[in-house]
Amino acid sequence: MQPPITLDRSSPVPLYFQVAEQLEQAILSGTLGAGDRIGNEVAMAADLGLSRPTMRQAIQVLVDKGLLVRKRGVGTQVVQGRVHRPLELTSLFDDLTKAGQQPRTVVLKLELVEPDDHVRAELRLSDHEQAWYLERLRSVGSDPLAHMTNYLPTDVVDLAAVDLGEVGLYQAMRRAGVVMRVARQRISARRADAAEARLLGEVEGAPVLTMDRTTYDDAGRAVEYGTHAYRPDRYAFESTLVDR
Repeated sequence: MQPPITLDRSSPVPLYFQVAEQLEQAILSGTLGAGDRIGNEVAMAADLGLSRPTMRQAIQVLVDKGLLVRKRGVGTQVVQGRVHRPLELTSLFDDLTKAGQQPRTVVLKLELVEPDDHVRAELRLSDHEQAWYLERLRSVGSDPLAHMTNYLPTDVVDLAAVDLGEVGLYQAMRRAGVVMRVARQRISARRADAAEARLLGEVEGAPVLTMDRTTYDDAGRAVEYGTHAYRPDRYAFESTLVDR
């Protein structure tokens, strides 16, 4: 698929950016949906009277934003239109293991539930469709680090068959064949409630870092929604910003 693209060659805006901007709008508006393939770079360049490097640069802008993905033998596909920036998809378990620390996990709750409207919308579930609800406390040594809740569609992985005290959630999903491609994530802060403070070894009202994340697979399907709270004295989020 290729939405109509109009180029203004007299504009100071680079041609590759004009193409990328119009394709991005088509994705965000739903004209191009998750899983849709766009024309190959050679054909699109010829149709628009552009060089192949210019078209490749336009596509790369959207790949870097997490809106498109290149697949060998398939072509270029829309991943998920609401993703705004590329993310390194790791879990807390992955991060701690990579840092040489030994994460310890206590599973507080694992059950099938009918999620609320917010979670249902994030995972694109139908009315009355159930999802896995997973609640865990992640520690390093004896120090609690994070209180984590996650929701997954029931057909992503059978969590009842996974030892989630020993295996990270993303590790279990990868083992089940889930290819996690992009995520939409929000980082914020708030005050801990009484139950959360008790789990984290804090006082009620203490500040906690929060992360809400919806993860999508390589077909653009939402496969996980999580809300995590971290002790800010033990954990920080770090990003590398690049001037493009």
